[in-house]
This record gives sequence, C-alpha cells and structure tokens, in this order.
Amino acid sequence: MTELLLREDAGGIATLTMNAPERLNALSDAMLGALKAEFTRLERDRDTRVVILKGNGKAFCAGHDLKEMQAGRQAEDKGRAYFADLFARCTEVMQLIPALPQPVIAEVHGIATAAGCQLVASCDMAIAAEGTRFGVNGVNIGLFCSTPMVALSRNVPRKVAFEMLTTGQFIDTTRAVEVGLINRAVPTQALAAETRALAETVAAKLSAAVKIGKRAFYDQIEMTRAGAYDHAAQVMVENMLWRDTEEGINAFIEKRKPDWA
Repeated sequence: MTELLLREDAGGIATLTMNAPERLNALSDAMLGALKAEFTRLERDRDTRVVILKGNGKAFCAGHDLKEMQAGRQAEDKGRAYFADLFARCTEVMQLIPALPQPVIAEVHGIATAAGCQLVASCDMAIAAEGTRFGVNGVNIGLFCSTPMVALSRNVPRKVAFEMLTTGQFIDTTRAVEVGLINRAVPTQALAAETRALAETVAAKLSAAVKIGKRAFYDQIEMTRAGAYDHAAQVMVENMLWRDTEEGINAFIEKRKPDWA
C-alpha cells in the first residue's frame, strides 16, 4: 500500500509530501489522519527546526475527498455525525500547524482549492510555482467553504476573501502575492530550491528564539493592541535573559558568528 505522507529529514528541515497524486492529494480521512500523526510527532521533535509541506503529482491539494464525503452521507442521519466528525478532524489538523513550534512553509504547485487553499493559508509561509491557482470553490457545487474561510480570512483582506468565497473563482499567483496569501511566486523549476533556501535561512537562526517568536506571533494576533504589546514585551524580556541571546548580541557587536550552544 502506498504511503500517503512521506517524510524526509535533512539539515534540521523536515519535508512532508502528500502522496496521493491520483486524487490530487485530497484530504481524505486517511490523509487527515496521516497529517495529524506527523504534526503530533513534530510537536515533540527537538531536532527539526523548519517544516516544508508539499504535494506529489499535478497539484498541491484539491481539498476534501468529495467521493468519500458522498459515501459518508449514506448514514441514517444523512451523514450528520460523519460530517461533524470530518470537519472537526480537519479543523484540528489546520490548527496544529500554527501551534507547532517549527515554522511551516507550504511549497505549492498546480492548484490549492477549498480545504487545500485552507491548508496553504494555515501554513506560516508559502511559496508557489508561477501558474498555481488558488480557490475556495465550494459555492460552485452548493457548498459554502465555511471552514476554509476561517484561515483564508485571517490571511487576506476581508473583501478579497468574501469575493473568493461567493464567486468560487480562482486567483492566480500574482494576485495571491498581492493579497498576502503567499509570500512569493517563482518559476516552476525553481520552486523546490527557493522553498529550501527559505527553510535553510530560518533553520540557521536560534531555534529557541524562532519557537518563542512563532508562539507570540499567533498569541498577539488575537489580542487587543494594548494587550498584544504587553504580551510581546513579556516575551522579549524572557528572550533577552537567555544565554544564547546574550551571545548573539555580543557576536553582533564583535562582528563574529555567534557560538550558540
């Protein structure tokens, strides 16, 4: 049986590859389970500094597996329990990404639709191949993308999100960069190298600082401005008291590389 999620580790970077190309890496029950298991392992992984998430085949991810969802509808309650469980599991997976201590970079190509677009929006950063299309297209089949909306509307301006949700139309990489859904678009042949270069840049930083910073980043977004400043100041106090931070500042002043333990 083909492994649904592949993992490769090198240089403190874990590359996770969704491996169901015949289904455009749809978020089937099994794929959601594999992602949850791997993200849960990464929570406790002290050696991994950065995570890259990508997909095999023609597309990054086409969202939920519609055939599987239709099969779930056949239950006596018209699938209510199945659908409630499905979207709860998907929500859990999406929320695990910003909760991970490591930054997660989406390496996107082909299409990222519905929950696939949600997956991109849930990652901390994203680089896409030129020509990639992004959409929350459920409305085209009578299903408003309500759960993808949560991550999307926290990445792009609300009017852009609402237009995408109500028209079901795709946006291209140029527009995705403009509205902040992805960091940048690069030629297809450069996608892997550009994503790896970004991952290596982040992996070279003091890992503990990146981890505390990522947590603070997401915590403060949900606060008032005054509350965010209070919280961020506390985080900086803690960070400043570290031995490795003192060493980093001394190294900068002395124009040398830091000797981080």
